[in-house]
Amino acid sequence: MTAIIKDAAPSEADMVAEAERALADISRIRDGVGRVIFGQESVIERSLVALLAGGHALLVGVPGLAKTKLVETLGIVLGLDARRIQFTPDLMPSDILGSEVLEQSEAGRRSFRFIPGPIFAQLLMADEINRASPRTQSALLQSMQEYHVTVAGQRHDLPSPFHVLATQNPLEQEGTYPLPEAQLDRFLMQIDILYPELEAERRILLETTGTEDARAANVLTPQRLKEIQLLIRRMPVPESVVETILKLVRSARPGQGNGDTDKHVAWGPGPRASQALTLCARARALYEGRLAPSVDDVKALAEPVLQHRMALTFAARAEGMTVRDAVARLVKAL
Repeated sequence: MTAIIKDAAPSEADMVAEAERALADISRIRDGVGRVIFGQESVIERSLVALLAGGHALLVGVPGLAKTKLVETLGIVLGLDARRIQFTPDLMPSDILGSEVLEQSEAGRRSFRFIPGPIFAQLLMADEINRASPRTQSALLQSMQEYHVTVAGQRHDLPSPFHVLATQNPLEQEGTYPLPEAQLDRFLMQIDILYPELEAERRILLETTGTEDARAANVLTPQRLKEIQLLIRRMPVPESVVETILKLVRSARPGQGNGDTDKHVAWGPGPRASQALTLCARARALYEGRLAPSVDDVKALAEPVLQHRMALTFAARAEGMTVRDAVARLVKAL
């Protein structure tokens, strides 16, 4: 049994033909990114899944793990207009959104002209987003949700597609402004970047310390990316996958009959987490070469989709438990 989708679904033959085209494009994307980023297959997969699903992602990792290089490479490979903002405590909202300047014509007539800020890009890297003030963070995160900015009462739409890949350093938390939980929910996924494996690090040493570095090449256009995103939203979702998502997300909320959650979780994910899991499961299925998501997709994406949408109780944190541990227990219970 398959869940009902409100959009008028194309014929099965058209879906298969579109999916085959998309699979060829995704394969070229993977190869293009893999030539520059070594040993981070899981991170590459999750980052591309977030973009294919049409969302934003938060990359969390210590310095030197190629977070900036990854975003730069994705922008080149996907053909997106990419820009980078280094967040600092003195960064103002106008430094991101843009501002109006007063101009005077040769005739002496004065008028205001809007100068767009760096947020007017198709792929924006918000580097160390937790170092900016809450006011500046809010300006960016509101734009991520509404896809437009308002300056001096005038609305200015952002480019399409529009994606934000923000980075956060888990070290050196002095003088930072951690993102509030309600604003973290704007990110489709939180992607933890770990240290590379031995062989991957060996390859990094050999291929990035010579006279020539591997360079990314463009393989896609923004319009083609939007077509793939639309295809993903049209993919059918089996009823078993819908039930698994509902069971997983609801079991992560206190007061829903799960004793382990009631004991360790202070508050759990809302319906936006279910929406994110559904979209990401579809995107991962296509990324893996399938035309419909499976329960395995839900299990694989539970951690990056749920971990920033939950909080543990003080007692659970005192015991050394992490949100990742709590999500792993819920997945195992499935």
